[in-house]
Amino acid sequence: MFEAVEELVGEHADLERRLADPAVHADQATARRLGKRYAELTPIITAYRAWKRYGDDVETARELAAEDPEFAGEVKELQARREELTDELRLLLVPRDPSDDKDVILEIKAGEGGDESALFAGDLLRMYLRYAERVGWQTEIIDGNESDLGGYKDVSVAVKSKGGPAAGQGVWARLKYEGGVHRVQRVPATESQGRIHTSAAGVLVLPEAEDVDVEINANDLRIDVYRSSGPGGQSVNTTDSAVRITHLPTGIVVSCQNEKSQLQNKEQALRILRARLLAAAREEADREASDARRSQVRTVDRSERVRTYNFPENRISDHRVGFKAYNLDQVLDGDLDAVIQACVDADSAAKLAAAG
Repeated sequence: MFEAVEELVGEHADLERRLADPAVHADQATARRLGKRYAELTPIITAYRAWKRYGDDVETARELAAEDPEFAGEVKELQARREELTDELRLLLVPRDPSDDKDVILEIKAGEGGDESALFAGDLLRMYLRYAERVGWQTEIIDGNESDLGGYKDVSVAVKSKGGPAAGQGVWARLKYEGGVHRVQRVPATESQGRIHTSAAGVLVLPEAEDVDVEINANDLRIDVYRSSGPGGQSVNTTDSAVRITHLPTGIVVSCQNEKSQLQNKEQALRILRARLLAAAREEADREASDARRSQVRTVDRSERVRTYNFPENRISDHRVGFKAYNLDQVLDGDLDAVIQACVDADSAAKLAAAG
């Protein structure tokens, strides 16, 4: 494994030389591509150099320990640190998810539980908006269908990073573990007897597709327009501004009515459609891949119940990785880092195991 790093060292040095050439920056697309690759390789090269340095230090300490036994303890400390760097380097060399740096479109849909489920969907939306604010991401609600009591029957929100994210800190890299069924246990606002009810909401996280990622043929689309419904002012129910797009080859249907103009709603709907088509293409590729490649950890499986929010106990439980904490109020206020990190760590452990 480490022999391959020497090739990456050479590539990293070559990229450094090219990026130092002002002529390269005359082509911004090329400069961005080279800069992105350089940023991907830098953590690997840094860890590799530290790994080699600690190897030299261990040998030096052993020579000193042969003459003076007091250096024996230092040998053990240096060996332990080198083993840590070995694991770190192994993980860095595992192929990354190519979408990790992408922004996402996050969709939340109320499920079982009627109005209570819609209220919970609204709670999840606020949780993600506050988490995004904490980590410095930008958010934009693309489309939403509010319920009578103030929650959401369904809502779509775009989440974007500001600038180039650090390795492993992109929006998709962190939020891809949120997809699935989220269950809540609490006394609903509509419950007069004080009984605890269980309801659920579904979360779908899609890496946002760029035009180059997905090619959409206009002949494959059926576009219908209709009158908007729900909150929205005087234009509601008076103009055909809402748009529904059906992608005929796949049967995927996307609708949008949040914007005031038909053109704006069409653009937002196409944005969601591109993300869904990209996700469908990824799933198809996964189905065709080998079992070892697909063993990526069930944490990314969107079909199963992933998490329970228990209000009476102030407890949050992630059923995929066994995570449990009693700070539900803080999590709903956007303090999601520990929950997400548990999924990241489980994913990393599985990848290391698969890599041998």
